[in-house]
Amino acid sequence: MTDHTRRNVLRGAAAVAAAGGLLGTGTRAAVAAPQTPTTHRFPFLEGAFAPVTEELTAFDLPVTGRVPRELNGRYLRNGPNVLGLEDPRAHHWMLGDGMVHGVRLRDGRAEWYRNRWVRSSQVAKKLGEPYPGPVPPDDFPCNTHVIPYRGRILTLQESGPLPYELDDELNTVGTYDFRGTLKGPLTAHTKFDVHAGELHAIAYYPTWDHVRHLVVGPTGRVSRTTKIPVADAPMIHDFALTEHHVVILDMPVTFDPAGAERGDIVPYVWNDKHPARVGVLPRKGGTVRWFEVDPVYYSHTLNAYEEGSEIVVDMTNFDAPFFVAGNGSGGPYGASTPRLDRWTIDLRHGRVRTRTLDDRPQEFPRVNEALVSRRHRYGYSAASAEMAQAYMTVDGNPPDRAFSNALIKQDLLRGTTQVHRLPRGAAASEAVFVPREHSTAEDDGYAIAYVHNPDRGASDLVILSAQDFTGEPVARIHLPGRVPLGFHGSWIPDA
Repeated sequence: MTDHTRRNVLRGAAAVAAAGGLLGTGTRAAVAAPQTPTTHRFPFLEGAFAPVTEELTAFDLPVTGRVPRELNGRYLRNGPNVLGLEDPRAHHWMLGDGMVHGVRLRDGRAEWYRNRWVRSSQVAKKLGEPYPGPVPPDDFPCNTHVIPYRGRILTLQESGPLPYELDDELNTVGTYDFRGTLKGPLTAHTKFDVHAGELHAIAYYPTWDHVRHLVVGPTGRVSRTTKIPVADAPMIHDFALTEHHVVILDMPVTFDPAGAERGDIVPYVWNDKHPARVGVLPRKGGTVRWFEVDPVYYSHTLNAYEEGSEIVVDMTNFDAPFFVAGNGSGGPYGASTPRLDRWTIDLRHGRVRTRTLDDRPQEFPRVNEALVSRRHRYGYSAASAEMAQAYMTVDGNPPDRAFSNALIKQDLLRGTTQVHRLPRGAAASEAVFVPREHSTAEDDGYAIAYVHNPDRGASDLVILSAQDFTGEPVARIHLPGRVPLGFHGSWIPDA
């Protein structure tokens, strides 16, 4: 049986496009990543990015400090952890097999740590395990996010694969299609509006002439699908949600059919002829209103909200151009490291104002999840020196500046930041906010993140008081192994 890998999916999409599929026949200005002399270094396979080779289970984890007794649940984080790689030149960080790392907290104890690969058909085959049932289309071990959804734990990927469901101990249950109602791709960056009980997504696919706004209603079924025409099959990596609108970020990273036919690992290119624009769609459906902006590559949205006739979107951005496929280093790189920006969409006057909120390198911005689509004051992000150095500049040389490791708290009302500084070599992953029980203030809770401990050669789960952000951690939970730098995670409280 042919392996259903993400690379084969993209090659197949290129064949459809070449045969006169949905991408059209317009000319393209594909900007290739500048080539640099071969250094035989693959930074996304080394250091803090290096994949781990074993699945571990450990109980009664040692703790420095005290785990808050009110934290009862699981902290899970997903990320690429390539399995059985034979040739590093054939690797791309974003295509590594998904592995979820989890810590279970209960009654002031760190009960266990587990890390498990997501058992797609190809991962099961590599591990010598049976795969139950037929292989789904576009099968892939989702590596980008892990979220709670109505009593389920779902791992997510964009552009093709179905989510994979996990049980409470991180074993793979199987694919999940929202009770048979998900027809096609989802996204890795869903937005859940707790007020409406709705899960929202913007889905894209290489051969579509549109993207789709999907709404999963309170019944757990896809209740509405809105098709939004777009040119050039852009990569829509993330989006934003407000109380009444969906914000679509259409930037000049587009599918490259010729690259896919050549077998490029990630056939997406910077396309100078693709206009950069922001779309605003009513959540209930309707016509998108588009606004032109200067080209950047957005990375992740922190949150968005409405303020009168304006929509405010906070997000991390790279300067143009940005090269998803990189230059043979095994990962993306661009003209800058990511910074935190604010875009204000003026619906009355038909324009977008942009400004930088914090220009220090930072990624993976998160908000108190109860405020998704509503006005927020605080945000949390991670600064990782190794990630900043791996995202090389367009001339192929690491940026000429010193980078540090830190977790950052933004007070966007006062325009101030608090920085929890970490030691050299202490690479920090995304920080997720967990509210205290019966909290009344937006930042009354904890910021939790996996942080590499260079003294132990392993990782800690660090718990910070969000209201004493620069102080000593409330707890450091010492894990038995490393958690490689990866992507996104969630706190999943006990029911």
